[in-house]
Amino acid sequence: MAKIKVKQVKSAIKRPQNQKRTLAALGLRKLGQVVEHDDTPNILGMINKVKHLVSTEEA
Repeated sequence: MAKIKVKQVKSAIKRPQNQKRTLAALGLRKLGQVVEHDDTPNILGMINKVKHLVSTEEA
């Protein structure tokens, strides 16, 4: 299965609680942190929800 790297590029301060929880569910806690996930519809939906806070690239 394909992998995708997700990097948090903007802060979650002053963001709605659901966006903060989505970042936490992706495993992102700090600015600049990078995590790697499988390229599944669930993960892609989560990334789409916080696309203004993260950057992605194929792994």
